[in-house]
Amino acid sequence: MKTRSWKIAITGLGAFIILATVIFRTATGKSIGFNEIVTLGAVMMLFMSAMTWGTKEDKDGIREDEELGRRITEQSSRLGYFLLTFFILVAVGIDQWIHEEPSLLLLSLLGVSMITLPLIEWIQVRKYRTWE
Repeated sequence: MKTRSWKIAITGLGAFIILATVIFRTATGKSIGFNEIVTLGAVMMLFMSAMTWGTKEDKDGIREDEELGRRITEQSSRLGYFLLTFFILVAVGIDQWIHEEPSLLLLSLLGVSMITLPLIEWIQVRKYRTWE
């Protein structure tokens, strides 16, 4: 069996077990905490990465360290940034609608998310700028 197939099988099984546990805890009325959500997110992240990228040993699919893989990562990161900022904006709107006053923490998070990309671009440009 290929390395990629093993990674997909192990992480997929792990994600299924954690998701089943979360669903069971919800159905039985037990609380779901930080640990369950973070663990599920981390295992799903590993599962999606195993599904996406090929391996050098098996030569199956696009590898993350190839030029195309770097371009895909760059485009995905930029799109992910905008989607995350949009989701935070929606959360602020829902919080405003429910509580009639948005949470200061959510507003701060929205502000930070809005300046993150321009700030990182500015830092990257400074690395390449030649001073005359």
